[in-house]
Amino acid sequence: MTEPASTPIGFIGLGIMGGPMAANLLKAGYPVVGYDVVPAALEKFTAAGGKAADSVAAVAAESDVVITMLPDSPFVEEVVLGSGGVLEHAKPGLLLIDMSTIRPDTSVAVGTEAASRGVRALDAPVSGGEKGAIDGVLSIMVGGEEEVFAAALPVLEVLGKTIVHVGPAGAGQTVKAANQLVVGGTYALVAEAIVLLEASGVDAGRGLDVLAGGLAGSRILELKRESMVARQFAPGFRIDLHHKDMGIAIAAAREAGVALPMTGLVAQLIASARAQGYGSLDHSVLLKVLENLSGRASTA
Repeated sequence: MTEPASTPIGFIGLGIMGGPMAANLLKAGYPVVGYDVVPAALEKFTAAGGKAADSVAAVAAESDVVITMLPDSPFVEEVVLGSGGVLEHAKPGLLLIDMSTIRPDTSVAVGTEAASRGVRALDAPVSGGEKGAIDGVLSIMVGGEEEVFAAALPVLEVLGKTIVHVGPAGAGQTVKAANQLVVGGTYALVAEAIVLLEASGVDAGRGLDVLAGGLAGSRILELKRESMVARQFAPGFRIDLHHKDMGIAIAAAREAGVALPMTGLVAQLIASARAQGYGSLDHSVLLKVLENLSGRASTA
């Protein structure tokens, strides 16, 4: 990898996560050209010093490294594999880093097609939410060839704090599926704890303060306990996206031939949140689902 100032990076998908990630690359000195279908996202990106492109093709043609951060597998398939996509317009030797959370089989397909066109590809989904993206401390789980991972590492180190090569193409997505089932399960249990504490007449905020300092402590309790007790559910990470991710986890379990009963239960709670109209809210809104099940719906 060359020095930052001479490595043009393309960034496709400048939303809640991609926007601050691209901004951090700009702060690190990389020239970044970006594309998003949402005009406001592009405007924010250019205000941070980025160069806006008018198409995926333009991003690919100008870049030595392309990062994609997209909502789901069909978007990655269209942007990377489709007509006018990244691979069709990639320079020889392009480094493609897909940081979306998608199906492992899609990442394998992207890696295979990329290799046939002389493009180096990694699947590198992230965990850490919007705050992790803003602070540049994401956890990044990377699938692909070891030498391609080594080439991408200087870029990834701008975006994350914990960066691990976990295996071949698709492995990053499998680890991300495991991450999402743990995150969803933890939110569900924290929500149940709040319901129990409040129904028992105990101050939930103080109770969670104690839990956060003991063996029950977690990153979710550290970052989200106060907002959950206050019933503040502005997204960091939307229920709609977590619903998609739990589908990926269940499909991965079926492919691996394993039973994940707790994952199935959490997936149903998240599906219920979506059915109750909470899809655009943060995944901590599972608290409202658990309150509704107990007949204790809050007015907050």
